[in-house]
Amino acid sequence: MTQSNYQPAQFPQSLDIVSPTWKIKLLYDGQCPLCLREVNFLKKRDAGRGLVAFVDITDDNYDSTAHGDVSFEAAMGRIHAILPDGTVVKNVEVFRQVYEVLGMGWVYAATKLPLIGAIADVLYGIWAKWRLVLTGRPDLGTLVAQRQQRLQTCSQSRCRLPNVDANSNT
Repeated sequence: MTQSNYQPAQFPQSLDIVSPTWKIKLLYDGQCPLCLREVNFLKKRDAGRGLVAFVDITDDNYDSTAHGDVSFEAAMGRIHAILPDGTVVKNVEVFRQVYEVLGMGWVYAATKLPLIGAIADVLYGIWAKWRLVLTGRPDLGTLVAQRQQRLQTCSQSRCRLPNVDANSNT
């Protein structure tokens, strides 16, 4: 009897899941001039490393299920970010973590102190409440209604939305 060189295929015990290259996914309002200024600054600091994935929530292709189940309305109300493990962070914590990932954690380091952090959270809350008005935009309810109408109209006419911006790192 001859010996065979046949070896059964070896399969790994578990499938390796590819983890994202980004360290934090920043959800931002692409129609807010001040938000865009900050995002452009952060993109320059990221310098193409892909540490931060930038997701424009005002893009009609924004899908909350692909981004921590953060709805358009919630994302427009306050800044959110998603960590690679799926954890959703919001408010000043987003800035702390994004700046930390980009090697500039010192900028927001003082907000880790309880008193300063509490003050920063209150100030951010005021900003979040008034940012649409201060940037000359309709209120949140109007923006949500306009988006729903736009998406419904597109759906009824069976139009296909363009692909998500290739630069969004999603």
